[in-house]
Amino acid sequence: MNKLSKLGVSALCGSLAAISAANAGDLTVTGGADLTYISLGADTTGNPIGMGSNYSLKGSGELDNGWTFALTIANTNANAYSSTAIDLKMGGLGSLNFNSGDSGNGIQAYDDKMPTAWEEPWGAGLSTGMRGLVSGVGPNANVQYTFPTVVGTTLKVAYAPIMGVTDTADKTGSGASLATQENNGGIDITINMNPSLGTEILSGLNIFAGAHNESIYNGAATEQDAYQGVGGVTYDLGPVSIGAQWSAEYSGEESSATVYNTYKAQAYGVAFNVNDDLSVSYGKWESRKAGYNNSNVQGTEASRRVIVDSWQIAYTMGGASIRVADVKADNAHFNSAAAGDTNATVVSLGLAF
Repeated sequence: MNKLSKLGVSALCGSLAAISAANAGDLTVTGGADLTYISLGADTTGNPIGMGSNYSLKGSGELDNGWTFALTIANTNANAYSSTAIDLKMGGLGSLNFNSGDSGNGIQAYDDKMPTAWEEPWGAGLSTGMRGLVSGVGPNANVQYTFPTVVGTTLKVAYAPIMGVTDTADKTGSGASLATQENNGGIDITINMNPSLGTEILSGLNIFAGAHNESIYNGAATEQDAYQGVGGVTYDLGPVSIGAQWSAEYSGEESSATVYNTYKAQAYGVAFNVNDDLSVSYGKWESRKAGYNNSNVQGTEASRRVIVDSWQIAYTMGGASIRVADVKADNAHFNSAAAGDTNATVVSLGLAF
């Protein structure tokens, strides 16, 4: 009897092992390194040599019903953990993405959609203090549902139960992100349309928009709900890509202090692929303060506006890329003094594996 029992268990274990092997997923590692040399113009540069390294662990698998899932764990420079995301693709039912806060979901995916050879003008090595760039629930632990694409239109809804929270471990809760907070949830809705209408000439046209609302219940009469919005268009025609977008944020700050609570931003960009390896681009961003509570004290126009523009070029050789960016900022950090006008030149070597 015992012998038969052991035989049955062995057979069962063998069956389970076979099922496990048939449904086993894959785990891969991807990453790269970046070497930079920067000159900050009239500002003090110090040692101009910089290095960054990052890698991601990517796992994937498939369920019996054909749904697929993917896990991404990102590590940034100096082997520092960054974020985790789990993506579940449900066939004709769309997909769900559970995100610990890596800025990939919600309205922040549209913070800068302008064509570029390398980096965003405001993110290419120069501290600019831009405002009006949307973030929404992206930097927070959130879940996003993507509806099936219909007639070239994709709708996404992302929700964060509490803003200001990232990387909460399993079987735990984060608590409140503010001491007096009852709830501080946020929701984003984004849409991207590719109205090609079956024509080749419109196949490269994309129209996008997004909105964010953060509910504020922190017991302060001076705080209202916060809002963000963005909209724009990009168009690819052969080797040329062009785009324009507009965004705004309302912080909800309604105190009696003389503070700005609204920021607006607008941008445009153009990129040209000389060939498969070489590309050049130009981009410009303008950020402007608005909504000052005390209308009698607005400050100078220069102190309410930041303008950033950048020329860039990138050349790729297999797994290596050489990038150069020349960046100029007027009134950086809304500083209208001479110190607010800054510039930088960055040379970068990227190595991918």
